[in-house]
Amino acid sequence: MAQKLSATARRNKAARDKRYAMSEWGKYKKRTAQQKACPKGYDYDHRLKKCVKASKNRAGGKGGTKNEKTRRRYGY
Repeated sequence: MAQKLSATARRNKAARDKRYAMSEWGKYKKRTAQQKACPKGYDYDHRLKKCVKASKNRAGGKGGTKNEKTRRRYGY
């Protein structure tokens, strides 16, 4: 589901997303994901280090992707 953003917010978000994707970490993730050559419908999950269903990988699990570091550090 797309976010409902104003035109200004949409442009700012696009620029922010592009900067993040072109960062060293973003380029590394893209490069390694392409090298893994996962089957159709699957994405490479850098946290689990294996191919998982795209629907599961993009959702980030319960609580979204921002909580991955918290989950790893504190177990919740």
